[in-house]
Amino acid sequence: MERKAVLTKPYSAYERGALPAENAELTHVEKGSPAGEYLRRFWQPVALSAELGELPIAVRMFGEDLVLFRTRGGEPGLLEKHCSHRGASLEFGICEDAGLRCCYHGWLFGVDGRILETPGDPPDSRLRFNVCHGAYPVHEYKGIIFGYFGPPDKKPEFPIYDSFELAGDRLVPYCVTYPCNWLQVHENVMDPAHAVFLHTRISFTQFSEAWGELPEMDFVPTPTGMIYVTSRRWNDKVWVRSNDILLPNLAQVGHIWEEGTVAKEFVRVAITRWTTPIDNHTCRIIGWRHFHPDVDPRGIADESRCGVESVDFFGQDGARDYHERQRIPGDYDAQVSQRPIAIHGLEHLTRCDRGVAMLRQLLRRELQRVARGEEPTVSTLRAGGLVPTYAHDTVVNVPPAPDGADSERVREVGRAITDIVVNGEHHTEPDRAERIRERIRAYAQARHTAAA
Repeated sequence: MERKAVLTKPYSAYERGALPAENAELTHVEKGSPAGEYLRRFWQPVALSAELGELPIAVRMFGEDLVLFRTRGGEPGLLEKHCSHRGASLEFGICEDAGLRCCYHGWLFGVDGRILETPGDPPDSRLRFNVCHGAYPVHEYKGIIFGYFGPPDKKPEFPIYDSFELAGDRLVPYCVTYPCNWLQVHENVMDPAHAVFLHTRISFTQFSEAWGELPEMDFVPTPTGMIYVTSRRWNDKVWVRSNDILLPNLAQVGHIWEEGTVAKEFVRVAITRWTTPIDNHTCRIIGWRHFHPDVDPRGIADESRCGVESVDFFGQDGARDYHERQRIPGDYDAQVSQRPIAIHGLEHLTRCDRGVAMLRQLLRRELQRVARGEEPTVSTLRAGGLVPTYAHDTVVNVPPAPDGADSERVREVGRAITDIVVNGEHHTEPDRAERIRERIRAYAQARHTAAA
């Protein structure tokens, strides 16, 4: 039922109709749901390697109860939670050399779900050859354990993006659990306007003063998904920034504390993060903080604060005192408070929300492709064997326009730099990043000379 159109009438709460339903096509993730089936076609992070010690851990993905464990030989496995014999939880199992042994009757399960032993049966029992326990493939990479939850014959290669292999970059894993739907957390990355208000103007400057300058905004498709493009005037410079959405639920974010005061070209990511659906009402950010001088020139980042349910920048969890969070809210508070599942039918999107709308359109297009039996869209580009990505911070010396038309100048700079970052034959070359930087430097020099 739609709500009554009484938005212009004061004190009208009583007269409003029933709440519309959530957008189940995009938000629901259980097996068989459109978004759930689409997301399952990709490798998804399940936990940090640091969470997995000598004991199994109970985990939940896409509304399924599972157990993650590591054999004594070091191989991780991901099994359905309840033993195929009598249903005891395998979180109380014993990790052994070959697999996980149920505590109740000693059945031994391999990482692929095969039953290796049923010790209570006679020696000639064939039962274990006739039953296979539910299991999902896993892959461990740079401190994160990933699972593949889709059809076995559709399992893709594990993708390696260029930002995973930057020289001199330390990738430090972290995770934070959010008690709300995955989409409202994920789409925040395509909402650059919130950084102006939530992170700067509303309470205090959480990152730097430059974030409070309302930017020119654009939203551009890429071979991996989409980017936002924000272009800001900051004194005699223009700061162009892009966050990256790599479909379906991977995002990359640039330098958190960027000030826009020092010229730079194509400085890469500070955060790589998946928004992982636990169920319809819970999700977990799992990813890496990147530590290298380009994204932390002031030495503010703190590697020691990154880990299980912790990261080193403001407002990313609910650990602070409730009243403090009311006075100085962060991302966590704004996103979780949108309801357990945000109701799109109650929103009134504005020009600032074009990125959110575009992301929803891309997701809807892709999940409908999968529902029709087609393959999800993925980038086929490779640069030095790696998948190119597009998140960056760039600051160029371009003086303000003297005739009061500086907004148009800022917008032109942003579009020109974005064209260099996203397009061109150099995007499949091993030295792609340096070629981009050379082109940006040449453009900035020509633009500065023309504007002088």
